[in-house]
Amino acid sequence: MAKNTYKQTNTAPASRANEQRPARASAPVADEVAPAREQPRREPRNKEKPKAAPRAARPPMRFPTVRLGGVLGFLRDRRFQLFLGFFFLLSSIYLTIAFVSFLFTGHADQSVVENLANTPVKEAGQESSNLLGLVGAWAAQLLIYKGFGIAAFAVIPVVFFLGYKIVFRRADVSVSYVLALSLFTMLWLSVLMGYVVISMQDPEADPNLAHRLDFLSGGVGYEAALWLSSLIGWGTVLLLAFLLISFVVFFFNVTTLGLGRGVGEEAVPAAMATPAAAANRAGNAPRFSSTTEEELGQDDALEPEDDDDDEALNITLHDRRPVAATPAPAEPEVVHTGAVAGGAVALSVAPAAVAAPAVAASAGAAATVAGAGAVAAKAAASGPSFSFEMPTAEPEVAPTATPASRVPTPLSLADLADADAPLPAATASALPLTVEPAKPEAPFEIEDKTGELDPSAGADMAVIAEEDEDAEAMPAVNYDPTLDLPRYQYPTLELLNDYGAPKAQVTKEELEANKDRIVETLGHYGINIASIKATIGPTVTLYEIVPDAGVRISKIKSLEDDIALSLAALGIRIIAPIPGKGTIGIEVPNTKKEMVSIRSVFATDKFINTEMDLPISFGRTITNEVFVVDLAKMPHLLMAGATGQGKSVGLNVILASLLYKRHPSELKFVLVDPKKVELSIFNKIERHFLAKLPDTEEAIITDTKKVVNTLNSLCMEMDRRYDLLKDAGCRNLKEYNRKFVERRLNPKKGHRYLPFVVLVIDELADLMMTAGKEVETPIARLAQLARAIGIHLIVATQRPSVNVITGIIKANFPCRISFKVTSKIDSRTILDAGGADQLVGQGDMLISQGSDIIRVQCAFIDTPEVDRLCDFVGEQQGYPDAYQLPEVAGEDGGGNGGEDFDPADRDSMFEEAARVIVTHQQGSTSLIQRKLKLGYNRAGRLIDQLEHAGIVGPFEGSKAREVLIPDEYSLEQLLNTMQK
Repeated sequence: MAKNTYKQTNTAPASRANEQRPARASAPVADEVAPAREQPRREPRNKEKPKAAPRAARPPMRFPTVRLGGVLGFLRDRRFQLFLGFFFLLSSIYLTIAFVSFLFTGHADQSVVENLANTPVKEAGQESSNLLGLVGAWAAQLLIYKGFGIAAFAVIPVVFFLGYKIVFRRADVSVSYVLALSLFTMLWLSVLMGYVVISMQDPEADPNLAHRLDFLSGGVGYEAALWLSSLIGWGTVLLLAFLLISFVVFFFNVTTLGLGRGVGEEAVPAAMATPAAAANRAGNAPRFSSTTEEELGQDDALEPEDDDDDEALNITLHDRRPVAATPAPAEPEVVHTGAVAGGAVALSVAPAAVAAPAVAASAGAAATVAGAGAVAAKAAASGPSFSFEMPTAEPEVAPTATPASRVPTPLSLADLADADAPLPAATASALPLTVEPAKPEAPFEIEDKTGELDPSAGADMAVIAEEDEDAEAMPAVNYDPTLDLPRYQYPTLELLNDYGAPKAQVTKEELEANKDRIVETLGHYGINIASIKATIGPTVTLYEIVPDAGVRISKIKSLEDDIALSLAALGIRIIAPIPGKGTIGIEVPNTKKEMVSIRSVFATDKFINTEMDLPISFGRTITNEVFVVDLAKMPHLLMAGATGQGKSVGLNVILASLLYKRHPSELKFVLVDPKKVELSIFNKIERHFLAKLPDTEEAIITDTKKVVNTLNSLCMEMDRRYDLLKDAGCRNLKEYNRKFVERRLNPKKGHRYLPFVVLVIDELADLMMTAGKEVETPIARLAQLARAIGIHLIVATQRPSVNVITGIIKANFPCRISFKVTSKIDSRTILDAGGADQLVGQGDMLISQGSDIIRVQCAFIDTPEVDRLCDFVGEQQGYPDAYQLPEVAGEDGGGNGGEDFDPADRDSMFEEAARVIVTHQQGSTSLIQRKLKLGYNRAGRLIDQLEHAGIVGPFEGSKAREVLIPDEYSLEQLLNTMQK
């Protein structure tokens, strides 16, 4: 900090060296620093010379200093710091291995190292026995044998902690502390070992032993011990002991020994020494506080984010103050902070250093985009420019706490009467509200009067009074539908597999190669490109090209197969032009695809903090953004794709998204699975999220006959909900539920909380083949009308042909999803546009919302993940049974007159029709029409009468009814019984 302040005081006078009055103004500053410098006031004599003015051209002489700072600016580069730090860390490991190996192979390598000048390096390296080769043997020979002996091991901690501090930016242990301790240990231990080796060289001792142990002291320790031994003899041991004790006392700040003193005598000194001792323990080395401050000041210049060193400096300053000045620590902090803010800009930004990388990254991205335009402008003359964007993670927005509004509370009469009570700060604005205590009395008087009914009032007034009493009986607290299952817990992300952070699978070389091939292919056909921009996605990379003026778009679009041939890709897709941009897009599949896990999609802020009613998180787009849509606004979804292209996984992603975001009281599913195996895993959540018909065993519908009844039941539910919305005066389900939650709708009048109902049909083609119009009509009716009352459809099929996805169904499904299909005809059937046949499969899909088509990589959720999710929900407390749909009157489909059939109204041709049916064993209306020459209406009534009599079975869709009477003899017996 002192260095920064000194630089500021020097730079200001230097810039005003040729002015007179600034020099006089700076004189008091010099007087405060050093009063003896009053003599330089003779400067005005020199400044009176007229020749001093032309010397103003000398400022260029300062440029070398600025350039020197620029040359040394790489020291502030974090990459260079990391390079230097890891170099020190690895060097410490290298020295450790070399030193340990020297203890065993040092004498063998001594001759090799000493003869290094006369021996080739390659041969010397082969002869060395050190584990780290010739370099390791040379370093160990230099530091151990010729240096400090085994005390050279103390060099390793210094190198290690220096690299540790640079890499991890930790100030737990000061480098100066380790350096001082290691240097003393190395010198002291080397001299001690040297004295030991010298004592072994006596004539009585073994000379070979002294020769074998000469590496213990090294050359420096041996010479120092030999010199001391010649001066003071065995007093060398006493000198070494004295040096050790002195170092321990001053380095560790040992002030008391506590040898046999009483408790009473030690109490007062210990109490006085407690603050200093505590501070010394915190600082570890107050003896070296000055060196620590200088070192930490240098580290702050390189590491602006480290604030622990500044705190250490504050603690050192407090320790040196007298004990009586206890409240003084606040002043040094203010002065210290001001000095840092004024002298070093990097340190003032340190509290916001955490957010700096994100801001810098976004600024860099903006600069890249701005630079791309400039490069594109130059490309017209020098060739097509090329830029690419790497996918960046979405920034997480921290939720801001909204400050509570401060509303002044009115004062009561008791508060005004108490003169001693302090008035709040907001009472000045609340003075006009002092009359409010008298207002509540008026409503109470009026309510008491209205509670009395006039005896002369009629029956109508009595009914109105009862309704008012019912309305007043509503609770004042809002209705909470989640209290039906108060202990329900939403699923957690731990249920899903964690595949780690996604890694970019596309290299820069691959981007450059694809760019060159695209430019080369288009160049063969005379199409010049102004610029190319690449956007990397999880499955495909989008190349946005800007052609030269005069190039027709249709000409580029016709080269789709040629570009695919040159790139050797599975299939490319050309978007000409890209909506909202003046570019042409070429989507090229990546060589290595990136899997988008469902956990990485659900863990984003966009999905967690969404306010959508029915959020669905499909996956990630080409720009690596999470694609989240609201099913309530879609409002229905039509899915299609060939077998094995990810359609069933997409359905599981939709259901999992809704299960993660909605309570069982807010959402119900009606699952139709003709395959019987795709959605059977969701049976575990029957009592929580599924809906079914009354008296039905399985909630997941697999029978075609039950599908028709379920669709008709949903139509009845739709009609009932519209009646409730009509009575409540609401236009949609959201408004109705809001009124019900606010207790503005009375349950005694039939009102109830209405959950969302989502109908999921896994395979529409099978239903259209077996049921036909019986399925198409209710689906179309639900798609047309059910949006406002919260019933939404998700229909999937693997055969997007015109006889399955009819015009009526397509007209009512504005949002459509297409996985990979086999032909362009199927793509146009589902999307009304091509491109779905060029997808790469495995979850690659196109989403059509109106006129926009977006390419998305669907998230992957495995079957064990869905199983764990259903187990987590199913093991919790649920409702007694599944959500009950309305019961369909005449579920057999034969009309609504079966139960009210009167035998007296039996048709005159009833017996003849029964004989025809039993004879042919075929219960169909067309058979009666042909054989008895009747119209369709009369033949239909005859079938209903035959069903009520038990001759034919119930309605089975497009199939003929089952004949329950096996032969004519049994029929005659039945007819005779009916006549009686």
